[in-house]
Amino acid sequence: MKRGDILQTDNWKSPIIKRLENMEELVWINPKKESANKPLEKMGISTKDIDDARIRLERFAPFIECCFPETKATQGIIESPLTAIPMMQKFINESDHCNLTGTLLLKQDNELAIAGSVKARGGIYEVLKHTEDLALFHGLLRKEDNYAKLASKECRHFFQQYTIQVGSTGNLGLSIGMVSVAIGYKVIIHMSSDAEQWKKDLLRKHGVVVVEYQSDYSVAVKNGRVQSDKDPKSYFIDDENSIDLFLGYAVAAKRLELQLKEQGLIVNEEHPLFVYIPCGVGGAPGGITFGLKDIFGENVHCFFVEPTKAPCMLLGMASGKHDEISVNDIGLDGQTLADGLAVGRASGFIGKVMEPILSGIFTVEDCKLFEYMRHLLNKEQIFLEPSACAAFEGVMRLSFYDEMSEYLANCKLEDKIGNATHIVWATGGSLVPDKNREEYINTYVGD
Repeated sequence: MKRGDILQTDNWKSPIIKRLENMEELVWINPKKESANKPLEKMGISTKDIDDARIRLERFAPFIECCFPETKATQGIIESPLTAIPMMQKFINESDHCNLTGTLLLKQDNELAIAGSVKARGGIYEVLKHTEDLALFHGLLRKEDNYAKLASKECRHFFQQYTIQVGSTGNLGLSIGMVSVAIGYKVIIHMSSDAEQWKKDLLRKHGVVVVEYQSDYSVAVKNGRVQSDKDPKSYFIDDENSIDLFLGYAVAAKRLELQLKEQGLIVNEEHPLFVYIPCGVGGAPGGITFGLKDIFGENVHCFFVEPTKAPCMLLGMASGKHDEISVNDIGLDGQTLADGLAVGRASGFIGKVMEPILSGIFTVEDCKLFEYMRHLLNKEQIFLEPSACAAFEGVMRLSFYDEMSEYLANCKLEDKIGNATHIVWATGGSLVPDKNREEYINTYVGD
């Protein structure tokens, strides 16, 4: 449907859509969020499903440790630190409009082994689940076995007859490519024009076939799916609709619960948890949010953050059209410097799952991503890629918007916000080459 058709058909006059059209920075509070503690049961995905995913990852830990020595310290479990960033909090509170009380933490998925990004959670999990399904079906493996046997020459030879394919803006392709090659698969990554060249080069260095498109993410996904469907031994990982990806991300919540306890941080009615996550198509932040709500219920408040140039999840949820509308339909080209968030059309599956549980969505200008990146590096000596810094917009603007003040009042949090724990979810950065880091650090958008 063309932009004009949508505007004419729906007599489009929503103020929030007009503001998105003008690429304004804003916060949208989700009007469909439910107040019940557990609005998850009706979604057809349960705590048991998340636990099954967690246990499967534990079964694969010996294999991961065998193939990726960097996971030896964690015995093959791919997990990231939860890091206090007091100097960044001090900087935030010295900025205009900011009064961030409570505790500020960084969930460092930029340090996740193998892929260096949040995509190591869902992407690697789905490849492992598919691998287990094939190995069990063909008698290569039993669930009681030590899964390190999958690293044998016999198993690698078996998996060489199969192909893994995915459409990606970069980080999902990296995670899937790295682990799939280690197992023995042939791998084809369909990359959109927004993907960074260094990510394509790294994949090719590891023997992955990278197919490039001079179009956006949706076109890469569509073409990848078509090409995969032609080969009965090809498996396509669908970031827009995959429940397996979703569950891989959801496992993060249970691990985060343990990390909070280890640091003596309580989450309850008097000590709320606020989590801010960068959002592209929605799979990673959606799965994480689902897992967090399953554990903490009404005591966790999850916000996504999107670029003003590609606010696809906000557009889909605010319009109620989900994946039936693209940012192109409101005159945006989706061309953002936040490559991992450069998505024009959100996942309809994720948007619908988020309707009763997501608190809201912030939008942020590209120039601020580089500012936040430099501030974090200067204050805490932690480097993130620009798109991973989007989540800082949530904590920076928590005291700025009237909508947030109303949200806190409606949730009866005004006298509890001082006890809150705030987690900024850092989604990527450790694999960025030194040359590209320097380029990012010296990029001043709009100057």
